[in-house]
Amino acid sequence: MRKIVVPTDFSENAFDALKYAAELFKYERSEFFLLHAYADEVFDEANNINREFLEAQKKKIKEKAEAELARLRERILEIFQNPKHEFKIVSAFGLLIDEVNDLAERENVDLIITSTKGVSHDRKLTFGSNSLQIIKYVQCPVLSIPANYNFRELKRILFPSNFMLPYQKRELKLLGDLARSICAEIHLLYVSKFQQETLRQREHKMAVLEQFYNIKVTEHFEEMDDKAEAIQKLIPQLNIDLLVLVNSRHSYLENLLYTSTIDKIGFDPKIPFLVLQNFHRL
Repeated sequence: MRKIVVPTDFSENAFDALKYAAELFKYERSEFFLLHAYADEVFDEANNINREFLEAQKKKIKEKAEAELARLRERILEIFQNPKHEFKIVSAFGLLIDEVNDLAERENVDLIITSTKGVSHDRKLTFGSNSLQIIKYVQCPVLSIPANYNFRELKRILFPSNFMLPYQKRELKLLGDLARSICAEIHLLYVSKFQQETLRQREHKMAVLEQFYNIKVTEHFEEMDDKAEAIQKLIPQLNIDLLVLVNSRHSYLENLLYTSTIDKIGFDPKIPFLVLQNFHRL
């Protein structure tokens, strides 16, 4: 059974991400955890107060969160009455990043699906702060859905890599399983000034291809330095439906995430964006 966490702040953007999740895995037995972390709400309303008042606020906001989660579950079930799907609600007094990480570890979660923007919907930002924190720090694959994105079948997946590092098999298996289940094709993109690959790169690429059996795989080479430019060029050219990047030390994604912000670099995906975490998980 697929296990998927969908964090929510009860915004329409978050609900759109949940709808996308239900549609994407409509053919798979899946357990969805609808998670709301409410520590910030408690402390926003309970500054400079005593412990008794704090506990009262925690109880009040917990009850409100659970009622909202129950309504959210009813709402998604009205749209998707899928016998393969089960929706569980989780309210937690804690910071979102901590609660997502703890739930992912506790339930051995396969994937986290979130909107790139939450309730604030700041037009100046590509990614909301919560989405960015989850991508950066949670040890689990994260699929981010752009605001106002309408679901379309995944037919073409773009996977840029220089094949300098080995990838975790579990992360690659998730992508391979997804592509096979929906008959999608994968486009491997190698961006470099040098077309020739080293022996190490070829070995790492072969390990990737082993996980992509029974999938149509097409390789592309772009002779340039700017990986973002190459990605932005190929997405419309190949009519890509999903962009995949890998988060690991010294990776392209790390450069995007840690060189100030994604927004300063101008990385603005208009399609769903899957981050595979290249860290060992049990």
